[in-house]
Amino acid sequence: MGLPDAEKNNRFDESEWKLRLDLAACYRLIAYFGWDDLIYTHITCRLTDGPSDFLINPFGMMFDEITASSLVRIDLDGNKVEHSDWPVNPAGFVIHSAIHQVREDVRCVLHAHTVATVAVSALECGLLPLSQHAMLLFQRVAYHDYEGISVNKGERQCLQKDMGQNNVMFLRNHGVLVAGATIAEAFQNFYFLQKACEIQVQAMGCGTPIVQIQPEVEQVVINQYQEANLGRGAELSWPGLLRRLDRIDPSWRE
Repeated sequence: MGLPDAEKNNRFDESEWKLRLDLAACYRLIAYFGWDDLIYTHITCRLTDGPSDFLINPFGMMFDEITASSLVRIDLDGNKVEHSDWPVNPAGFVIHSAIHQVREDVRCVLHAHTVATVAVSALECGLLPLSQHAMLLFQRVAYHDYEGISVNKGERQCLQKDMGQNNVMFLRNHGVLVAGATIAEAFQNFYFLQKACEIQVQAMGCGTPIVQIQPEVEQVVINQYQEANLGRGAELSWPGLLRRLDRIDPSWRE
């Protein structure tokens, strides 16, 4: 099934509708893999190349219910740009607007509270170089100390400073923020991070010495990843993920 064009939903122009479709798909995929947390995490997508309005989930809708047309458009001050009967999660606005304000290279920001990522966020050592999955992200990881539920706009400056130019940030004792130049890239970055955290938690739980990848090999893997442009794999796998969603329930396209 191909992506429908904008004529199938005349409320939105073609470029916004395409982003809405991909973002709705991302929410459904997070639910499919069991990485959601009731209604309490969020994924956002900036609508243009510069600081601008972004799309966020309707607060109260489960991730496996979200559709392209139900996403809420808000500005960088948290105001709804278009009518929606649904509210917006204040913490979602604070966390995501912080990154969208300053990272023009980032189109999508994904925030999650999975067991594995929260567990690693609470470890003093943070993410360790234990797996190839970890290596794909290892030198792009930042950390932000827990300041309570993120409803205070004053936290945005600290989030921006700690995130820097990294694409992954552990929110200590809370979860993670993962960014990408596209929705597909953000999802793939989170997929690798989730796998890396699961592997680390299971390995550390075995109670035996752990073998870490050596620094000189870390750089080899990073160079290989960059030279082979393996990041483009996100755009190669994304259509297959959309086909999977269509086989399960194509209502995300509505």
